[in-house]
Amino acid sequence: MMNDLFDQYPEWVGMPEFVQEKKEPFKELIVRFETEADYKNFQQLLGQSLTIKTKSIWYPFRSHWGLEKKVYKDVA
Repeated sequence: MMNDLFDQYPEWVGMPEFVQEKKEPFKELIVRFETEADYKNFQQLLGQSLTIKTKSIWYPFRSHWGLEKKVYKDVA
């Protein structure tokens, strides 16, 4: 199956393999709020906007989309 991919896209032949390392957090913590006011106060303390659908965050803020600064270089 993999050889079929290389046959279709010869420009990929000889390219190095890309490995994305999983970045694991140091600690995960479940926080419970008794009231909505407590929840809003927590958001202000963190300086992050959260919604009812928010399942996780990084503190300090880190984009979950992996929008870290990328640098591209011409090696030729």
